[in-house]
Order: sequence, then C-alpha cells, then structure tokens
Amino acid sequence: MRDLKNKLTSSKNTKNIQKRKGKSFGYQVLGFGAGGSVAAFVTATGGTVTESGDFKIHTFTGPGTFCVSCAGEEDGSNSVSYVVAAGGGGGATHIGGAGGAGGFREGKVPCTYTASPLAAACSALPVSVQGYPITIGGGGAGAIYTPKTQGVNGVNSIFSSITSTGGGHGASGPNLSPAGSAGTGGSGGGGSGYYPHSGNAGAAGNTPPVSPAQGSSGGTGSTNGCTTWLTGGGGGATAVGANASGPNYGGNSGAGGAGATTCITGSPVAYAGGGGGSSHACGNSGAGGAGGGGAGGCGYSPPAATSGTDNLGGGGGGGGISQNGGAGGGGVVIIRYKFQ
Repeated sequence: MRDLKNKLTSSKNTKNIQKRKGKSFGYQVLGFGAGGSVAAFVTATGGTVTESGDFKIHTFTGPGTFCVSCAGEEDGSNSVSYVVAAGGGGGATHIGGAGGAGGFREGKVPCTYTASPLAAACSALPVSVQGYPITIGGGGAGAIYTPKTQGVNGVNSIFSSITSTGGGHGASGPNLSPAGSAGTGGSGGGGSGYYPHSGNAGAAGNTPPVSPAQGSSGGTGSTNGCTTWLTGGGGGATAVGANASGPNYGGNSGAGGAGATTCITGSPVAYAGGGGGSSHACGNSGAGGAGGGGAGGCGYSPPAATSGTDNLGGGGGGGGISQNGGAGGGGVVIIRYKFQ
C-alpha cells in the first residue's frame, strides 16, 4: 500500500513539473537541487552572443534591445554581470589637451570571472522578463583646426538603471571660444598648453558622481609661461591623465590615464583609456592610455593625433599646432549570465 502511495505521489509531482514547463513561467528545467527545487537560468536575445564555459555574453556595439524571455529565480540566477562604457571625448586642436575616456561601470555576479577594480561588491543587476533598450554612446568629434572649433564630449551609454557618462573634450589652444576650457564627463579632458592658456587644469571626471567612480580627471597643461607647448592627458577609468612636465623643449605632454581591464568576455580586455596630450616638438607627445586612448599629435606635420578606439570608449588624442584633434572612440555594453 505504501509503495502504491509513493508511486502516485511521484507521478503527481512529475505531472506538476511538466505542467509548469508547458506554461510561460520562464524556466528551463535542468534537474533538482539539494532541496528539490527546479534550477532555472536567464534566457535572452540581443546583440552579438558568444559563450565562455557555462556563461553567455551579449555584446552591443550599437543600439538594440536585451530581450529576456526567461528570468531565472530570485536566489541569484536572475542576475547578470555587465560592463557599460560610454563614448570617449574628442581631443582639442592647436596644442590642445586630450579627450577623456567615456565613463566605465561594471557589475559582477560573485565568483564568476576576474573583474576590473571598478566592479563593486554585490553589484550584479537583477533582470525580469521584458525588453531592456540599449543605448551605445558615440565618441565625441575631435576639434577642427580650420575653421577652429572645440572638441565635443562623448555620448552616454545606458543599460537598464546603469548610465555611463560620455568623456570630456580636451581644452583648446588659442583663438578659440571659450578658450582653454576642458570638458567634464565620465573622465575629464586634458588641459591646454599654449600661451595665454598654458597651465590650464584638466577637467573633473566621475561627473555626475557615482560609486565606484566611473572615471578620473584630466591632466594639467604646462605652466612654464609664454613659451609653453605641452598639454595634459585625458583621464582614464582607473587613473588620472598625466600632467605636462619639464621644459618646453625636452619636456613631455601628459599621457592618457589607464583604463579598466576586465575578463567579462572570457579574456582580459582594457576599456576607457584617456587620450594623450599634444606637443610642439615630435617625440614629446603623450601616449594614449591602455584601453583605447588615442595618441597626441605634434607640430605642423605627422604624426597627427589619433582617435580613440571604437567599442572601448577611449579618449581622442590632442592635436598639434595645425592638426585636428582625434575623435573619441564609441562605447559598448556587455552583458553576461549563467545559462546552464
């Protein structure tokens, strides 16, 4: 009699599970846990999808929608890791400062991969069955020498409640209005180094403020008086842009601040490096920061300023005397979750 009762109970449980599976509960039935509960994971579409072990990675390099059809369970399998990087700022012209990197924000499901230092504890994002619009920020345009224009800040990137702010543009050289001002942003633009705007400070990063910080400030241009030709580097995700240093001839413009390295895609990649400052003499320009920052230009001729790298959110390099500033690199959104 007891055996018959057990068989009937088992049959009833099996039917209930099959009934649940047949409805739109958003579950993948993968077996029983220690407590007899059904294991469930996120299922979603959107972007370019790759796999790394038991994890799926969705990479968005343009606008799209992260469509969640199965949301997992509230014990944590409904949470996703993410990287949201904004567009980098454009570099300035006429011995101008470099562009700051786009803001970089990361959230991580614990014990799943090696994240950047900016991934806060318990920062994974819970998701539900719905579509999440994705905004990818473009890089800001570099400043133009003729006719003289300012560089442009990068554009914000957005996923759900997470917004990363576009990088600030570099400070301009003379004959521009407003002359000498760098842009604030995810990371700030670098200061100019051409009289009468020499010694101009780089702009603030992590604007508006979030915690952990999404970026750093730009570096300061040379303060050597009326003959200065050295500029500050753009801020990066994990380090400030370097200040100009040394004498006009023989000194160095600031390098871009370093970005943040994460293994969210399954291998280490650096994002959001600041652009390098420009200089008068070649060989004195600042290098771009690790994470797609563009190098600074020099003088009247090549090498010209280089643009930040797209899909890494790097800042653009500052332009030399008669050079355009480098454009900022476009941003990216990456989403990772366990699927089996």
